[in-house]
Amino acid sequence: MNEDRPESEQAARLRARAEQLELEAQRTGDAAERQRLTETAVRIREQVDRMDGPESATMDPM
Repeated sequence: MNEDRPESEQAARLRARAEQLELEAQRTGDAAERQRLTETAVRIREQVDRMDGPESATMDPM
């Protein structure tokens, strides 16, 4: 179980980085820079999704 911890900490760091990039994208006035930052954030989030796998997906309990 302790082996999962570093990966989950890394995922949390990556999520925080993606959020930071998205905020930077919202603040910039340069459209090309906004797109670059947004695309980088999307790639990071996709990487986190692959790390976490489908079992970590949030589901609505109804």
